[in-house]
Amino acid sequence: MRIAFFDSGIGGITVLHEAMKQLPHEDFLYFADTLHVPYGTKSKDEVLAFVKKSVDMIIKEEVKALVIACNTATSIAIAELRKTYEMPIIGMEPAVKPALEMNRSSGKRVLVFATPLTLKQSKYRELVSRMDDMGMVDSVPLPELVEFCEQLNVESQQIIDYFLAKLEPFDLRRYGTVVLGCTHYPFYRGVLRKILPSHIQIVDGSSGTVNRLIQLLNDRNQLLGEGQSNIKFMCSSNETAYIQKMEKALEIIQAIGE
Repeated sequence: MRIAFFDSGIGGITVLHEAMKQLPHEDFLYFADTLHVPYGTKSKDEVLAFVKKSVDMIIKEEVKALVIACNTATSIAIAELRKTYEMPIIGMEPAVKPALEMNRSSGKRVLVFATPLTLKQSKYRELVSRMDDMGMVDSVPLPELVEFCEQLNVESQQIIDYFLAKLEPFDLRRYGTVVLGCTHYPFYRGVLRKILPSHIQIVDGSSGTVNRLIQLLNDRNQLLGEGQSNIKFMCSSNETAYIQKMEKALEIIQAIGE
């Protein structure tokens, strides 16, 4: 049985990449809802309906766990999905807690990049309220970045200019960590390393999500300890060209590394 990963587009491949590193013997399914990408600029009701329809397609495959590898979809749909399906369902959340812990001794601030819809959700506001007792977190919506990523536009001058414009209002000397709060955003680690001051660390939620996945599968004695891993790519539009894009995206994130 496979471990399934779901996102609106190619962003969740960054989480798949982390799982491949930590679970080298597992078989994976990656499903992208290409008919409705991007989610981050749509309404809550629309996203909930899209996610439910996609998961109904995913469970027709033989899967033993599902990772909602999308922060926006997690914040909107995870509770509903867990009521509906018995298999382990793991979601994403921006890595606010580890980012704050990194900065405890320095007193530096945390800058969270996310989609507009993620930042609007009560789940995100409650996360920040619970973790950020000192008021050290600032949030920045990046609505265009998913579209750039879906075009595999990850290192152009256009991207550099985009980040410089978004960061211009901030005194980066005051910040110690940038949180990539959308699974598409780790594709921009390389660019951000060049733009951000060297003291700023970049974190995302992939490793924490995969650690939780491992814990749940281990509790069920469903982890594989041997065998050759393989990946099946699917998308809601059934486009061969998009499946090829997903394969290319995996190569790109593997090259970017950590």
